[in-house]
Amino acid sequence: MLRITDARSGETVDIRGLTRVHAHVAGADTSALRVLLMADVLARALELGRTPVVTVADVPAALRARADDLGIRRAEPDAPGVGRDLHVTGVQGAVPEGVCVEVAPATGPADTTAPSSAVRLALLAHPRRDPVDLGPAALTEAEDTLVRWRKAVATWATRPSKPIPDRVRNDLRAAWEDDLDVPAVLEVLRRVESAEDVPDGARFETYAYADRLLGLDLAREIGAWT
Repeated sequence: MLRITDARSGETVDIRGLTRVHAHVAGADTSALRVLLMADVLARALELGRTPVVTVADVPAALRARADDLGIRRAEPDAPGVGRDLHVTGVQGAVPEGVCVEVAPATGPADTTAPSSAVRLALLAHPRRDPVDLGPAALTEAEDTLVRWRKAVATWATRPSKPIPDRVRNDLRAAWEDDLDVPAVLEVLRRVESAEDVPDGARFETYAYADRLLGLDLAREIGAWT
């Protein structure tokens, strides 16, 4: 079950039952993009826990185009008054009553030559309460990581399939269910990447499973590296 710290009260809240995830954005800057991204990942985490979820957002056209590039899913028809409201907003954003998830600002160019998936990873690599600077170094590191992981996943996909080790699955779920700690999820993947006791087939299944949360298209190169 997903547990989220309410930015209003500081209390940890268990999220269960139908949940309406509201992304509150103003403008089309990188900070607004980060709010949309965290709402997207939050909805994915709820779905992985089999919690029904509806995403709600009123997104400016310019920001919608950037969000589409990052693979952020579009909002769905709202169901006002049904289920629990979970609001994702920038720091000190004004939102209606309900559990509030604050996201720190992000700076960086609106236009960049870095692949959109590298921008997504660079934003996810930091705790949501920490500011992010999408400078050249951060984007290059994210792009290099994606190239390495996609090549590895394509190679592991050619090996006999093996189940995800229980401890690895538990570590992944513990990370994202504990206040949506995405950097901890990425750290689990780094450990699995080099773990000598995890078969390649299990590495593949681990990365495919985690990518349901991350949305990084890690299996994109399957068939290209054999």
